[in-house]
Amino acid sequence: MKQLSPSAQKVQRALDQFGLTLEVVELPGSTRTAVEAARAIGTTVSQIAKSLIFRAVDSGRAVLVIASGTNRVNEETIGTRLGERITKGDADFVRDRTGFVIGGVPPAGHDQPLVVFIDQDLLKFDEIWAAAGTPHAVFRLTPAALVKIAGGEVMAVI
Repeated sequence: MKQLSPSAQKVQRALDQFGLTLEVVELPGSTRTAVEAARAIGTTVSQIAKSLIFRAVDSGRAVLVIASGTNRVNEETIGTRLGERITKGDADFVRDRTGFVIGGVPPAGHDQPLVVFIDQDLLKFDEIWAAAGTPHAVFRLTPAALVKIAGGEVMAVI
């Protein structure tokens, strides 16, 4: 088996801490977007758990929203729940707070603690897929495993 890249290895080590059987795989095709990931894996876009990083405007906290690949996150809904406005994090903010690049941010294994919200629409699937550290790395999991490894609040994010 081919050795995982350093970022994918970092995610695999983080996942191993939860005592679940979750395996990071690196694919030849891009998984940077939900559409690309679904195509590379052979699943539906809705089953992609996309990790989006926002910046809380007043506090500067990093906010991770894990959404179904077809859903557009309503920033006002998240901001209201958080108690302050949010804005999309830029590439430097994302890398600084998570240790990963946009398009590869996993639901766990970040450099700093994040406020986490999980899209309730992901819970309707038997199996979902999430990014694993690079725009080519993913892993398969159940919604229950996602809630366990990511923590945070399950809610409507649209």
